[in-house]
Amino acid sequence: MNDDFGGASLNATQNPLKFAWLEVTGLCNEFCDHCYADSSPKGTNGAMTVHDWKRVIDELADLGTLDVQFIGGEPTLYPHLGELIRHVHAAGLSVEVFSNLTYVREELWRTFTDCGVKLATSYYSDTPEDHDKVTNLRGSHRRTRANIEKALNLRIPLRGGVVTVRPGQRAQEAAQDLLSLGVEEVGGDRTRAFGRGSRGAAPTIADLCGHCAHEKCAIGPNGDVWPCVLGRFLSMGNVREAPIAEIWSGTRMSAILADIKDVHGDGAQSCTPPQFLPMCGPCSPCVPSVQHCDPSEADSTTAADTIGTPA
Repeated sequence: MNDDFGGASLNATQNPLKFAWLEVTGLCNEFCDHCYADSSPKGTNGAMTVHDWKRVIDELADLGTLDVQFIGGEPTLYPHLGELIRHVHAAGLSVEVFSNLTYVREELWRTFTDCGVKLATSYYSDTPEDHDKVTNLRGSHRRTRANIEKALNLRIPLRGGVVTVRPGQRAQEAAQDLLSLGVEEVGGDRTRAFGRGSRGAAPTIADLCGHCAHEKCAIGPNGDVWPCVLGRFLSMGNVREAPIAEIWSGTRMSAILADIKDVHGDGAQSCTPPQFLPMCGPCSPCVPSVQHCDPSEADSTTAADTIGTPA
């Protein structure tokens, strides 16, 4: 990355901040080997307070942000999730919660329906044994599947993502199981070289899809602002120290965006991982360390083409 952050600040009107991941916790009841966030039962809620999150949500609304997605860790384990969802809803933003759906309190279901929340979840197999081997949590398949059914019965919009993690995994069968339950949008993905999924390798810009910091950012439990959930090794600033508008139009943001463009070029802006963004269709790109990511193939490569295909 450029050492000097000189040069003109990025004009926020040329790159509006339309979407933000809000990573409210690093705590997760599962311990998936491929977790890009390295979340686990040992994770914490970080330094961000409820007041901090509400202030950031108001700042995002003032910037014209359209959508936020609550992530973790496992966001349903965050004790103030319902309060923050209602605050986002009152601010006029659309809300999605990316959850493993193993632990949903009854009051959260009410909040989901009251606030028009959309849900997204990861699903690894049609069999409990296969799924639970990935999550390292016994009974996770049973609880996730039951809550998928509950969400659909409550008419809560839900999309599923099947991540191919291990050889012989019943990924294609998992996708078919989701479709049979009534999940209309099912995407596919592979392990990405970040967090525990990197197997100790240092993250690089080359392993990103190239769409990072383009109309989106992620905010972590300690207030750090990243160009995306995978690009947490590229800090653009901290919302506990500066307003998000100042960070988004700042020179550090401009330098990171330039570095990403230098590696990926302009064409990568057309390619976005479907596993994380609610506004994107399933194109299933692969990071270079796994296979390849060719934005020109984004329209022709579908989830059905890639689910269950070995990396």
